[in-house]
Amino acid sequence: KDCVWYGVCNTDVNGHSQNCPYNGTAKEMQPDELDLLKERCGFLLENSGKKFCCDTTQVKILNKNVKLAANFLDRCPSCMENLVRHICQFTCSPNQSDFMHLVATKTNKEDVAYISSVDLHITTDYINKTYKSCSQVSLPATGRLALDLMCGTYQAARCNPTKWFNSMGDANSPFVPFQITYIQHEPNYKNNQFKPLNPPTIPCNQAVNGILTACSCTDCDASCPQSPPEPPPPESFKIAGLDAYVVIMAGVFIVGVLVFLMGSFLFTQGSSMEDNFQIDGNDVTDDMAYRENDSYFEKIGAQTENFLENFFTKWGTFFASNPWTTLIAGASVVVAFGYGIHYIDITTDPVQLWASPNSKSRLEREFFDTNFEPFYRLEQIIIKAVNLPQIVHNTSNGPYTFGPVFDREFLTKVLYLQEGIKKINANGTTLKDICFAPLYKDGSEIEDTSCVIQSIWGYFEDDVERLDDNDEDNGFNVTYLDSLYQCISNPYLCLAPYGGPVDPAIALGGFLRPGDQLTGSTQYELANSVILTFLVRNYHNRTDLQPALLWEKKFIEFMTNYTKFNKSKYMDIAFTSERSIEDELNRESQSDVLTILVSYLIMFMYIAISLGHVKEFKRVFIDSKITLGIGGVIIVLASVVSSIGIFGYIGVPATLIIVEVIPFLVLAVGVDNIFILVQTHQRDQREPNETLEQQVGRILGRVGPSMLLTSLSESFCFFLGGLSDMPAVRAFALYAGVALIIDFLLQITCFVSLFTLDTKRKEDNRMDICCFIKGKKLDSIATNEGLLYKFFRCVYVPFLMKKVVRVAVMVIFFAWLCFSIAIAPNIDIGLDQELAMPEDSFVLHYFQSLNENLNIGPPVYFVLKGNLMYTNSTVQNLVCAGRYCNDDSLLTQIYLASRHSNQTYIARPASSWLDDYFDWASSTSCCKFYPSNGSFCPHQYTQCPSCVIKKNELQRPDEPTFKKYLPFFLKDNPDDSCAKAGHAAYGGAVRYSNSHKRLNIETSYFMGYHTILKTSADYFLALESARKISANITKMLQGRLMSNGVPIESALTVEVFPYSVFYVFYEQYLTMWSDTLQSMGISVLSIFVVTFVLMGFDVHSALVVVITITMIVVNLGGLMYFWNISLNAVSLVNLVMAVGISVEFCSHLVHSFSTSKSLSQIDRAADSLSKMGSSIFSGITLTKFAGILVLAFAKSQIFQVFYFRMYFGIVVIGAAHGLIFLPVLLSYIGAPVSNARLRYHSQVATEPETALAGIL
Repeated sequence: KDCVWYGVCNTDVNGHSQNCPYNGTAKEMQPDELDLLKERCGFLLENSGKKFCCDTTQVKILNKNVKLAANFLDRCPSCMENLVRHICQFTCSPNQSDFMHLVATKTNKEDVAYISSVDLHITTDYINKTYKSCSQVSLPATGRLALDLMCGTYQAARCNPTKWFNSMGDANSPFVPFQITYIQHEPNYKNNQFKPLNPPTIPCNQAVNGILTACSCTDCDASCPQSPPEPPPPESFKIAGLDAYVVIMAGVFIVGVLVFLMGSFLFTQGSSMEDNFQIDGNDVTDDMAYRENDSYFEKIGAQTENFLENFFTKWGTFFASNPWTTLIAGASVVVAFGYGIHYIDITTDPVQLWASPNSKSRLEREFFDTNFEPFYRLEQIIIKAVNLPQIVHNTSNGPYTFGPVFDREFLTKVLYLQEGIKKINANGTTLKDICFAPLYKDGSEIEDTSCVIQSIWGYFEDDVERLDDNDEDNGFNVTYLDSLYQCISNPYLCLAPYGGPVDPAIALGGFLRPGDQLTGSTQYELANSVILTFLVRNYHNRTDLQPALLWEKKFIEFMTNYTKFNKSKYMDIAFTSERSIEDELNRESQSDVLTILVSYLIMFMYIAISLGHVKEFKRVFIDSKITLGIGGVIIVLASVVSSIGIFGYIGVPATLIIVEVIPFLVLAVGVDNIFILVQTHQRDQREPNETLEQQVGRILGRVGPSMLLTSLSESFCFFLGGLSDMPAVRAFALYAGVALIIDFLLQITCFVSLFTLDTKRKEDNRMDICCFIKGKKLDSIATNEGLLYKFFRCVYVPFLMKKVVRVAVMVIFFAWLCFSIAIAPNIDIGLDQELAMPEDSFVLHYFQSLNENLNIGPPVYFVLKGNLMYTNSTVQNLVCAGRYCNDDSLLTQIYLASRHSNQTYIARPASSWLDDYFDWASSTSCCKFYPSNGSFCPHQYTQCPSCVIKKNELQRPDEPTFKKYLPFFLKDNPDDSCAKAGHAAYGGAVRYSNSHKRLNIETSYFMGYHTILKTSADYFLALESARKISANITKMLQGRLMSNGVPIESALTVEVFPYSVFYVFYEQYLTMWSDTLQSMGISVLSIFVVTFVLMGFDVHSALVVVITITMIVVNLGGLMYFWNISLNAVSLVNLVMAVGISVEFCSHLVHSFSTSKSLSQIDRAADSLSKMGSSIFSGITLTKFAGILVLAFAKSQIFQVFYFRMYFGIVVIGAAHGLIFLPVLLSYIGAPVSNARLRYHSQVATEPETALAGIL
């Protein structure tokens, strides 16, 4: 009695065939039956046996079932061989009764008995080794493992040998006809009743025979080349356990201070000011002043200064003499320039704003979008459970804890919301008209059920009645929670209506702790949020997107109303659409208009009030300069309008932030020139026989060089910022640079003319604004000193110039500098996308929810382009990951990278259309054609004959067959019988053309996934890692192709590059530090050159200015670290701007120092600070400070962080250095007195010294 069964007696409603009980001896098979058995169970015929316990029907069923497994496991021959051995044995072995016992039978309607349960005794050794050989077999289409689909309700990571074999025998499985209970025994187990089945096994890294090779690296870790040991994580630079930068700068500070203190107290003398000192050799006497041995640069410097002063004197006199002509001509020029606004193009697309058109990532994105169509448009909703408890569900396997989102009522509301979104109608466009539906048949109409919707309701096929499912298991209630647990554990058991799985990592959120990554043991059931993701087709051509854009607009309106009026109190809902970021950027640009206007108004009021020199209250309406202040503001706005108009003519696109920020910038930067010009005149006495026009010209001659220095320096900085490749940065810098130059030109023309008219009004005793009203004639009032000027001259300057104070200032500022240098390298790089949104934006709420609930990384595509002969086996081996493929092939390298995801940021191996094509072609029933014309026929059509696929020696399609049937593979939809069909996974992944009957694959991609990325650093490091992997693959491909005889020119066209939707935004951060240092270096160098030339080739003054500006920028970097301001394109522009604005805090004071006729450096520093200190404080510091404070109340977080905080830092740090540090520095290392300058001044007729001082 050798057999347990023989033949098939019953077929149930599910199509399962059940065998007939039979306890007789094995029966002989006919030759044709033996041929059938030989297909998969050839080893049973090795001893020339012909008697078996199975008939033809059973063998056919065996081959059919094995074929289902082969869909996934055939790529690893030893795995398949090991598994099939026990299946063949228990199906047909002539010694069945030795290891298999009949447990139960049933009878059908015809009263025929059939087997319903058997026990299969088997060794643990066989089960463990078979599981080990199959545990790493991959599914190229999904990047997952075969056991994710083949271990019942368990994913591969939760699977083990016992669970796998138990699932193969579980009668509840749709693929198992009756219960097969695997009973495990040790190999040496002995029993008189049975002998455990113990078939031989083959390790996965060994060949089965001469034809079937060992499994590849991607399917068997033991086949992988030995990788070098994983390097330890990089350690931060430390000295004695402390931050190295802090230790080094502490040492520099200590040494520097000791040297300075020794120099200050041991090698110095007294000075003309009490408690001060002077540098030897710098005292100037009248005899020394008239030496003839001037240096070459002194002569050039004096001539330059003389030329500039004479030029500006004549310039000012001319425009003061022709005020109305100047104003009319200026207005005409502004109008002419301003008309160019009509042609301006406002850019709001984030890609066009922040990614250089020539950047690598932008070009790669363009290539991807052109060849494959852009990545899907995402419409996403995150629904978090609020104030709902967790659910504890008791089962026969123990209690399971579920997150609050699995509450019955909560899930029901989610479904109703989902169905409501499906019904959104935007002028006739519904979701089905625009959705991504990978499994729909070409030419047919897309139905709602064909749309890809990643929703937990996909597990229940969007059927609300499934919540009522109820059953019993060993006294425990089986509910919808049990079904959900099974579906979450293995999504492939519960396919969504569109025909594919719902990934729980996408449909659920909040189940990972911060810092955790997805693993096989991830407990998705603990989720506290549900995520609905609707995929919409995207197009490279913008016109094709109009229906989707309209629908998305309706979608946002629908969700806005839903969250306001229909949202459950137990829900927190965040949502977005693909267009939302761009829409919100547009809205943001308009939302802060009021804030900016208030900022302008405050600065305007300050200017109007401060410019006036009111000596008596009864003259307040005459001495005030509100009209002049309005004129100054109008000039600022005119310069901005002209700049925008000029670039409108040229065709340089603008951004809305440019339109808002540049007026503020020009007003804050340019107003100090107005102050200095007006205040200089107010402190000046008109000379005998000098007209007002001549006086205005003479005043401009004195302050013009300083105005030119600051304006040119700032413009140079911005123009150098225009060298940036980033469009938004480049546009901002160019617009600002031109606006500053135009502002300067309008100030020395139109403002001079307006100032002349206003002075005439005042002298004619006419009222401000209402100039037609004439006041009572009064005697002229002597010029008096302002309160602020007196404070600086009498209190502040004497205090600052004391020796102890000066030493303390140098030590404190040097400490500040050293500390800033030590912490600056720790500044974060990147721009948090949340900051780009207004505080009241629904997209901001979405970003915050996404950051909290996102539990899967973005997809990454490895794009292979170039002239590759894919029909050639050698070339195929360079790319594929299955049998016969190279150990360093493209896909093997990506697979190996995924094994070190903590370093490479690659979470899953890449999908492989090439490997799946080989597997698809190896199946006899997947490829079919219409007999009438030979075109593609879906494999489900039984009336179509199968293709004749000729194989080469590697068991792959030969060259003609490869070309002919690849398009068939890419059109075939997958199902249980043909799981490797490529339409769903690869329909858009291969771009090919047929020319002259030759298939040419132009480019293709292989898709993987990044790990979970949260911070900016995660994103740009993921990009950097993917590029390193791609570069290694490209180098390998080019080298192998050339060694195989491919011409160098052709081989070098082959390239692999990575693409993900975020790369284009984060590429800039890979070089942010080098770009920043380069920009700072160029800007400071330009300042040095401009200052050196315009200060009369005075290298001392230029160096002092550069030292001070460098300190300001470095200390601003320290502030960025402490105030959480990251380094990115926006802050880089601000740093460049900081260099320009810093010039204003330095240049006026240094220029005044160089022209001072006092004797010692300390006296000259005191003199220049007395003259210029109040102007710097009131004209530069307070003006900017007033406007900047308002920005703290802006709704835009970018304004708050990158404009308020950085501008505030620039003003405070700049003022501290300009008013405290710089005078002290000049007192130590200021430029020596220029003999040539003194000679020039002594030759000029005696005139009263003018103090450029504040009059507050």
